[in-house]
Amino acid sequence: MRILLIEDDKELCRSLRSMLEQQGFDVTVSHDGEEGLFYLLENGHDLVLLDRMLPEMDGMEVLRLARKQHITVPVIFLTALGSLDERISGLDCGADDYIVKPFAFEELMARIRCICRRPQRLAGMEGLSFGDLSYNPAQNLLQCGDLSCTLSRREGDLLLLFLQNTGQTIPRATILTRVWGPDAEVEDGNLDNYIHFLRRRLRSVGSTAELRTVRGIGYLLCSGS
Repeated sequence: MRILLIEDDKELCRSLRSMLEQQGFDVTVSHDGEEGLFYLLENGHDLVLLDRMLPEMDGMEVLRLARKQHITVPVIFLTALGSLDERISGLDCGADDYIVKPFAFEELMARIRCICRRPQRLAGMEGLSFGDLSYNPAQNLLQCGDLSCTLSRREGDLLLLFLQNTGQTIPRATILTRVWGPDAEVEDGNLDNYIHFLRRRLRSVGSTAELRTVRGIGYLLCSGS
């Protein structure tokens, strides 16, 4: 497994690189945002460990630019910025997990194992369809007839979960775990917002598919009337 470590603390980099390599990982290191973005856009890594406060370009901007280029590699923020608002903003920016410094290496390894257990969105993944909808995960492209729109990464992950479980009511807790990660401190209202965004996307392409609220449980993707 190839890991890209973008961190300006060189002592921390040396320590993490040594411990990760002892675990069998192939580690590439970058100490500033611009160089880190260059490596990230090469799309040759399986996981990125990204500091938020970097010289040249901060980690949030690095991640935004990478996601705009449809780079879907999982990203874990490593940062001293640990307030709830900062964690939420990092996750909404497109990060898959968020770990606050100082942290134990064992915790980082647990987060990495968790991401490795998740289904990966492969570049060659075939499109999924449901009713009048089709979705290409590699391009984050939602289509219905002649109409189409591009989804954000979070919207795409959410839709992908529903398309993989059509006809099933997915509990809220399951959605939060699968889309945001098991340890992410995300408020329920954040999920409601993304459900609203996704419903709006479905309407924008004229789909009859509906995301129905199952009161007290979660949500269901079903064919509309």
